[in-house]
Amino acid sequence: MAPIPPSRAEPQDSPESYVGLEVSRAQERAHEQGWPTVRSLPPGAIITMEYLVGRLNFEVTDGTVTRCWKG
Repeated sequence: MAPIPPSRAEPQDSPESYVGLEVSRAQERAHEQGWPTVRSLPPGAIITMEYLVGRLNFEVTDGTVTRCWKG
């Protein structure tokens, strides 16, 4: 069996700092900070609960990030 590759470290970045930003600017900033995966979701979206290292989630209302979390 092949060895499991080591997981990447998450960027040292505060999810709270994205709240209030326009979504395209927030996505741009997240990629600049090193987040390989950025996901934008509408309020109340049904999503799976698995934690994915390196993913940043945005809840977006009217084009603005209203909530942000890792995984």
